[in-house]
Amino acid sequence: MDALAGLLDGPRARGAFLLRMVMEPPWSVHIDDEAPLCLMCVTQGESWIAPASGEPVLLRPGDVAIARGPEPYTVSHAPGAEPQARIGPGGTCHTLQGEPLAQAMRLGVRTWGNAPDGSTSVLIGTYQMKGEVSGRLLDALPPLLHLSAEVWNHPLMTVLDEEIARDDPGQSVVLDRVLDLLLIAVLRTWFSRPDAEAPAWYRAMGDPVVGQALRLIQDGPARPWTVATLAAECGVSRAALARRFNDLVGEPPMAYLTGWRLALAADLLRESDATVETVARKVGYSGSFALSAAFKRVRGISPQEHRTGGALPERQQSSP
Repeated sequence: MDALAGLLDGPRARGAFLLRMVMEPPWSVHIDDEAPLCLMCVTQGESWIAPASGEPVLLRPGDVAIARGPEPYTVSHAPGAEPQARIGPGGTCHTLQGEPLAQAMRLGVRTWGNAPDGSTSVLIGTYQMKGEVSGRLLDALPPLLHLSAEVWNHPLMTVLDEEIARDDPGQSVVLDRVLDLLLIAVLRTWFSRPDAEAPAWYRAMGDPVVGQALRLIQDGPARPWTVATLAAECGVSRAALARRFNDLVGEPPMAYLTGWRLALAADLLRESDATVETVARKVGYSGSFALSAAFKRVRGISPQEHRTGGALPERQQSSP
């Protein structure tokens, strides 16, 4: 399992908010949905994206952008255009005065806009829930990531364009998986740029020793890992692995393992009805007591409080 696939494996799209936006100028939409991540691909015309903090970015056909939440941003035909609609949490759509717009701007299956034959078309895929596994990934991204068609060209954009308006059985699952693959492809391209400031954990995946240790942890979180057993699997001494891992990743192997296990547990608690005991054993703890102790120590709340929506302390919001 590689770095990006591993980090996306837990909170992968589940019932993602996907649509094709078709617009004719003048138009402007204010996005305030608090979603953790939104991917946008322009297939026709032009679109400007203006983050709450930062300069507007122009998207042309073939360009792709990722907006990182929860900060709001505006998508429009021109910089500074006055918003005519607001997208709120859960994909709700209203005028700025609060009048509903969802039905008035519905143009068909997963198609929305102000004109059926509008000159601008944008594919939009939104991850609606922040899964803790992706905390490291989200923290590594700028508020707005942009790749032009000159450096980015992937057949999955065409696949998403073809699939997004279909209404076949199980289509939402198909779209979720296409969105996941497209996101991973975009991020790989982003991190591989010559001027990219890839996070330490991503760079470390390329190291023959630490990369192997990271993959072992991600692929087998339930195994009874110690620094010694990890080192043996990687063919180095315990001291060598500990030193190299800490230098490249920025934390000791066991601290990374704990974060990974708790991140997986956090997702399982929120997204399944498995008992705390079952979740504990699945991610490598001896039972519910051990998981609860680790959860409270690292995250400040119990597994049950997390499951029922308890807020994380501010210092833990970006934990892996």
